[in-house]
Amino acid sequence: MAFPEQKFEHISTYASTYFGKLRDAATSVDGEKMMQAANILTRVYRQGGIIYSCGNGGSAAIANHLVCDHCKLVQTDTDLHPRIVSLSTTVEMITAIGNDISFDDIFVYQLRSLARPGDALITISSSGDSENIVRVAKWAKDHGLPVIAMTGFSGGRSAKIADVNLHVDADNYGIIEDVHQSLMHILAQYIRQAHMDEALIKERKF
Repeated sequence: MAFPEQKFEHISTYASTYFGKLRDAATSVDGEKMMQAANILTRVYRQGGIIYSCGNGGSAAIANHLVCDHCKLVQTDTDLHPRIVSLSTTVEMITAIGNDISFDDIFVYQLRSLARPGDALITISSSGDSENIVRVAKWAKDHGLPVIAMTGFSGGRSAKIADVNLHVDADNYGIIEDVHQSLMHILAQYIRQAHMDEALIKERKF
């Protein structure tokens, strides 16, 4: 059943239930697929490609936040130099494309203008079925760019298109987005520590 399925009389009860659902959702993500995603990102970072990220609403905030952690954090104390572009942060392009062409094309228009062989795409969508996410994922897949899709609910069409689907088994937007944000952090922190001198790890804050 969907959460919440009933009225809660006290916020503490709602919070404890929410955190329980969050724990279950976090443990539902496939660890092997997380490793596949980390390997794709590491390969692109090593080869000088660009990672493009995108999402709508709260997922756009995660896509934008990804730029900071995967660009700044990952290269700290490592020999990696990630290049990250969020297609969700370009408000001028987004509004021009949405107004003049179609909101469904706001991401794919940008990607096909910028992408080159060796790049990759991360889509973040709770439903996995937003048309602008599906279109950019399909274009990337058709043109040889690896696609990592973060999804929830039933996974939608982007889950089927993606090379790696990081699926969160949950039916609440807040919980799904919380786990997607954690996955973004986990990927960055894992890749960073994997490329650090081990003696430095305990001296640094993550």
